[in-house]
Amino acid sequence: DGFKNTKLQMLFRGQNILGYRPYADDVVEYFVQKSIANGIDIIRIFDCLNDLRNLQTAVSAANKEKAHAQVALSYTLGDAYTLEYWTDIAKTYRKNMGADSICIKDMAGLLLPNKATELVTALKETVKIPIDLHTHYTSGVASMTYLKAVEAGVDIIDTAMSPFALGTSQPATEVMVET
Repeated sequence: DGFKNTKLQMLFRGQNILGYRPYADDVVEYFVQKSIANGIDIIRIFDCLNDLRNLQTAVSAANKEKAHAQVALSYTLGDAYTLEYWTDIAKTYRKNMGADSICIKDMAGLLLPNKATELVTALKETVKIPIDLHTHYTSGVASMTYLKAVEAGVDIIDTAMSPFALGTSQPATEVMVET
């Protein structure tokens, strides 16, 4: 009874839906439609290569169904991945695709605390929609990364209850709440 107003979220691999092979547009659209019809409110849509072509159909379908389309930036390191790269993608997600929010999806736990400050600050200046940060504790710095991101104005951080936290999971909810 206490959860009836709690929004449900799912992770969606863009054109690959929940798997590792691409599906036809009509299959993606139908899967999104049925997900929303069965109670999903927020769809976090990502492509591991940030390929806009693999995101567009799912984002459009979520928008059509009036779901919250949270589009993810799959975070990684390298010379090509500058603040300009990330902010350009964020602008495209918002203006051209209709993202309702953006998630910095740091699947490998590569985002360091000071880089989180820079990235969140740049995204908040670029797009006026909520920014979510999702990272893993794999490298051992996720709690510090979250703290710096919160100080920089991130709107949402993903956590896990302490029995399921740390390791390859997220920082502990209880620790982040207390901090």
